[in-house]
Amino acid sequence: MTSPAPQQDTFRTLLRSQKVWDTELPAFDAARDPALAPAEPLPLFHAWFAEAVAAGQPEPHTMQLATVAEDGGPDVRTLMLHDADGRGWHFATHASSTKGRQLAARPEAALHFYWAAQGRQIRVRGRVTTAPHAESLADLHARSTGALAAALVGRQSETLPAYEELERSSAAAWERARAEPDADAPTWTLYVLDPVEAEFFQGDAQRRHVRLRYRKSGDGWVKELLWP
Repeated sequence: MTSPAPQQDTFRTLLRSQKVWDTELPAFDAARDPALAPAEPLPLFHAWFAEAVAAGQPEPHTMQLATVAEDGGPDVRTLMLHDADGRGWHFATHASSTKGRQLAARPEAALHFYWAAQGRQIRVRGRVTTAPHAESLADLHARSTGALAAALVGRQSETLPAYEELERSSAAAWERARAEPDADAPTWTLYVLDPVEAEFFQGDAQRRHVRLRYRKSGDGWVKELLWP
């Protein structure tokens, strides 16, 4: 058997020396009785999000979005949550981007939040719909000038021949975003994931992790614990 390269040994040593949840983890009352959790997932998500912010979790509004690729395989990337309300979990991208095309072909997705400050994860899965363009623009215009400039650049996921082209396009987009704060970005689209399943994971130092799953059933939700 060939011995691993020195850099591989260095990597493995570094990898295995990393600590997991080197902090005091909160309890989750639902571990003893799921009935103690809210009847539906949204209020619990709002509460956990506020607690993540209070715990100093960096960028708690970032999440992973998983979609189905053109070849039927999985695809995933990190982006920002724009809202979470009675309609579902909101995010935005260009309809012409890779994920936009994937969602057009198969409008189903999964979201994943990881908040290491408290050893918590949240997974949400469901069907995705698009908001009207006026709502998409209102959401974009409520964000920063930089967000508008990035949307105006467009061409997301296309091949970039040279970085200088991005620099030129970005400079022009920033100039327009400052001059026209209500500028239109035709392909910018707000998406809403309507959940059929949501799981709340609370890590435990003894590896007795708590997993509470919500499953949509008719007009309500079924709550159940899962083995870690």
